[in-house]
Order: sequence, then C-alpha cells, then structure tokens
Amino acid sequence: MKSAVLFSGGKDSVMALYKALEKGDEVAYLLSMISENNESYMFHVPNIHITDLIAEAIDIPLIKGHSKGEKEEELDDLENQLLILKQNNVEAIYNGAISSKYQKTRIDSICNKIGLKSIAPLWNISEEEYMNEIIKLGFKIIISGVSAEGLDESWLGRTIDKIAMEELKTIHEKYGINLSFEGGEAETLAIDGPIFKKRIKIISAENQWNFDNGIFNIKEAILEDKL
Repeated sequence: MKSAVLFSGGKDSVMALYKALEKGDEVAYLLSMISENNESYMFHVPNIHITDLIAEAIDIPLIKGHSKGEKEEELDDLENQLLILKQNNVEAIYNGAISSKYQKTRIDSICNKIGLKSIAPLWNISEEEYMNEIIKLGFKIIISGVSAEGLDESWLGRTIDKIAMEELKTIHEKYGINLSFEGGEAETLAIDGPIFKKRIKIISAENQWNFDNGIFNIKEAILEDKL
C-alpha cells in the first residue's frame, strides 16, 4: 500500500514510520506541517526545521505544508496537504498518536472526508513498554523541549536511554507525568535509528529556558555516515 507519514521528527512520528515500513508499506512521502504558532494544538514545533535532514537521512521524500497554527483552521491546512498526497496516489496516512483523541479524531475525520485510510499504529500502546521498545530497537531520541513539573533544564538535549527511563519513572510516580509525553510534558527529536541510513550530528544548539519550561534549539546540524 502506498502510504505517507505525518512527520515531525519526534519519536512518535519516527516510530509510526518504522511500523509502516515493518508492515511492508511503500512509504512514498513524509509530511511535515510547519506552524507559525508555538502553541499549535495539532502540530509539533520545536526543531521542525531538522525534518529536512532526517528525511534525507532516512531517504524518503519530505513534503512541507505551512500553517498559521490557528485552532481548527490549521485542520484546513492539513487537509489541503493530504489532498495533494492523494493526488499523488497515496492511499493511507500514518500518524504517531498514542492517546490524544484531539489529534486522532481530527486526522481520522479529514482522512474519512477525502477518502484516505488513517492509521495510528501506536494507539493505546503501553507507555512504558513503548518507550522501552524505542530504546531496544536502537533509536537515538533526544529531548528537545520540556514543560512539566519534574522536568528541569537538565533534560534538554538529553538522550532517552535506560538510565533516563528509570529517572522518568521516578518523576512519573511523584508528579504523574505521562511516560511517553503524550500529555505534552516533553518534545523529542530522533537523530539516529535502525531506519536511518545516516545519522544527525548536532554541531551547535542552545537552551532557551523560561522559568519552568524550555526548548533545546538546534542551530546547526549535519548528516554523517554510520559506521
């Protein structure tokens, strides 16, 4: 089946892509929506500019749609891009929704309206099992933004590994954060993994911290060969 993946470069969209490829789909395109609104309800914002490099590293063409990020109106922007994909013979759209009904129901509705199959391979997955699967598969995921009690500036740019997971479980027990960050507690970025033909090397980045939340802003990154 010819498919496309809604792609932010974060762990969930990368895992949705992994699941599509594992299933044997022909993933023809990645679609990144570039929002002007940092508080977009639908679209990932931190380091969205790195999706160009990730798409090149994975070797799948990237299509970029643009949106002002206004609530509900941004859905029209997404629909326009999905119509373009359908015109290019795409049959199904994968997304990385885990438990957000807001995102999933809206994507499902658009796809149903224009005649595309909507697939959310991570839907209702166990948070802890999912995060452990990401680590076990060999994906290198860094935290690119935090906005929850218990997650301070020291988490920005940090790789999610087994040690980090143990710490996150402690924070989960104390503050109740969602281990997969589906509640918006943190944003992530994939810089390497089993479906990457090259890896992302971060040359320079800076923390943008604002009292109790912040972003790991990547200023320069390149692709490098994998050994």
